[in-house]
Amino acid sequence: MSRYAPHTTPALEPAEAEALGRALAAKDVSLFVDGTAHRLTGPVDEAVRDLLARMARGEAVTVSSAEEVLTVAQAAELAGISHSYVRKLTDAGTWPVQYRGTHRRIRREDVLAWVSAQKKGAQGPDPTSPQT
Repeated sequence: MSRYAPHTTPALEPAEAEALGRALAAKDVSLFVDGTAHRLTGPVDEAVRDLLARMARGEAVTVSSAEEVLTVAQAAELAGISHSYVRKLTDAGTWPVQYRGTHRRIRREDVLAWVSAQKKGAQGPDPTSPQT
């Protein structure tokens, strides 16, 4: 589920779409904010180029956010832990979990935050460990 409502932009007029297509043939995509140029790189460059290419083809576009959710196996691989430990972390409430039917889904950002805390040693006692 997205945190923000999708935004749809109608198709450009043919002349505008053609001009955009010509401009996209350039190798460098830069964004100007308050007169300052910012070169786009990596995933941002790819996403913006894809969006602009669709508009240059005369397509209407919808931009939406999506929270990336992982399966137990994907979360375990990302965190470098076992599947059963992932289930313990979700059962203990350490990682919030969403259910799709009977299948657990864990937000990538929750896994990465936990991994970061583990590396910093800021996690404290493990809530899934037996108390002695």
